[in-house]
Amino acid sequence: MCGIAGAVWTHPEAALPPEAIARMSRELVHRGPDDEGSYRAEYRPGGAYPSTPGVALAYRRLAIIDPAGSRQPLTNEDGTIQAVFNGEIYNYRELRNRLEGSGHALRTCGDGETLVHLYEDEDVEFLDHLVGMFAIALWDARKGRLLLARDRLGQKPLVYRLDRDRLLFASELKALLAVPDVPREIDPSALDEYLTYGYVPHPNTIYRGTCKLPPAHYAVFERGRFTVRRYWQPDLATESEASEDEQVERLRDVITDSVALQMQSDAPLGVFLSGGVDSSVIAALAQQHSDRPVQSFSIGFPVAEFDETDFARSVANHLGMQHHAFTVDPIAVQVLPELVWHFDEPFADSSAIPTYYLARLTREHAKVALSGDGADELFGGYGRYKAVKLASMIDRLPRAARKLLASRLWQRLPGGVRQKSRLEHWRRFAEALALSPRHRYQGWMSIFPENHRAALYTDDFLAALPESDPFEWLRCAFEPVAKRDPVSQCALVDLVTYLPCDLMQKVDLATMACGLECRSPFLDHRVVELAARLPWQMKQRVWRGKRILRRTFGHLLPPGVFRRRKYGFSVPLDWWFRNELREYAHEVLLDRQTLTSGLFRAEAIRTLLDEHTAGRANHAGRLWSLLVLALWVDRWNPVLPTASS
Repeated sequence: MCGIAGAVWTHPEAALPPEAIARMSRELVHRGPDDEGSYRAEYRPGGAYPSTPGVALAYRRLAIIDPAGSRQPLTNEDGTIQAVFNGEIYNYRELRNRLEGSGHALRTCGDGETLVHLYEDEDVEFLDHLVGMFAIALWDARKGRLLLARDRLGQKPLVYRLDRDRLLFASELKALLAVPDVPREIDPSALDEYLTYGYVPHPNTIYRGTCKLPPAHYAVFERGRFTVRRYWQPDLATESEASEDEQVERLRDVITDSVALQMQSDAPLGVFLSGGVDSSVIAALAQQHSDRPVQSFSIGFPVAEFDETDFARSVANHLGMQHHAFTVDPIAVQVLPELVWHFDEPFADSSAIPTYYLARLTREHAKVALSGDGADELFGGYGRYKAVKLASMIDRLPRAARKLLASRLWQRLPGGVRQKSRLEHWRRFAEALALSPRHRYQGWMSIFPENHRAALYTDDFLAALPESDPFEWLRCAFEPVAKRDPVSQCALVDLVTYLPCDLMQKVDLATMACGLECRSPFLDHRVVELAARLPWQMKQRVWRGKRILRRTFGHLLPPGVFRRRKYGFSVPLDWWFRNELREYAHEVLLDRQTLTSGLFRAEAIRTLLDEHTAGRANHAGRLWSLLVLALWVDRWNPVLPTASS
């Protein structure tokens, strides 16, 4: 696990100075506190032959596999290929055997060296052979080519900026901003997307002209030309016709193998354990593959409805694990500025707070942690999928019945003021029944719906917005799954949108902020390819999700795991904004700088604050997104958009 950064340039005036690449590397020291390395080759003008671009590569290392060796940059036998990468290649032993059998001389005992030799044999198709999570930068001096690549599910981040004669790249935006001439102009469309989703979806970043490489894509910069291509696409359009018994057997084999591969580590390893189905399955399989008690880690809060430590402890005792339970009282005012720095761009998923605390406490005992991420999207774990199923059943009712259920009478249900209020959920459900299935889901996934954003924005900011719809990105994600049932459509769209852009970004940045590597066995692409084609009936039955996961691994776990309701990894935002965050939110959001930024109407912000603190509505998610944005602007000092930008 590492942080990587670098550049390639095709003109001497665009060269990245050595001190600039050093600054980029220093910005990533939290990702790799154990070691650092670099490679540099200067631009060489051509005569009778094409010019050779200049290149600089840098990395920071978190040593997990082959700690004494495997220093980066990694190179082939003659030094013509140089590579830096962030992540883990879990099938590296198999790849090493293959490469050594074909005559390659490997100098290390780690996973990273397989990349350069596999690339020699397969060119860009080497990516097809990798099982792992990764962000790769590979320099091929013979071709004058820089290759960038990102893993299939977006577990490892990679951002870049392409200017006229230079391409910059890094694991995190802050490393790009360490280069003095990189502009910090906010992209108005990206800001609109942030207030829609709570994150900026790929390929955009919050900064105009700076991009995220999408998951399952590679980019090539060769002789001044830059291209981006997809290298992997699971079959999301068709359902498997195999029997449930066959699927259970396949699922057991592939998930078990994934856990075994991801337990390879020369550093202390543990498991994040909430006591829910996902993490408990991973914990059980991890313990099966260990000859001693595996360390497990959970975190709890002093608010009962947000605390899962008793469930986690019960599962850990059942499995014979060495359990560590932490109880923290998160002080948002203290941790928010730190998270704003680590996340680089506005990010409104408040579960980043418990994730960060869990990672920080886990790092005191382990350097690697397995998690259950991905199971909700793959096996139907989110409560919203029940709403999608119920709505699809209502859609089949006679028109008069549908009209009654979607009537204003139901929509006038009072909104709940508690974050987990069932009344609030039912009101939002009733409001959405009049919409088409896709528009309904868009509404459920948004923080500020379109009419709320329009009321929030100033005329100047509205004028700066291009004629683009932030939901177009989500609508495009629905196209490959159009023939699936409504619930499968939403879950698979989540797999390619919400999972990489929200959950994986949160997990990577929160854990790497603490120098902790997080691995997700459910996101092995072989598991994804199998689970994506499962019929929904195998995943959900009588409103209970993860049915096939329960059937496959239920014998390993105590019965209580399957009876408990899903908690989710969240914090009591609604309570915070009426109590400990009340004065702070008013101070920040009604600050003169915020109100005169030209982005938002003062009266709209005051209305949100007043309605929430008075208990007339629950605007916690919206207030949180605005608070994070205001703190981000204060920390990173970007150039704000104007009508002329």
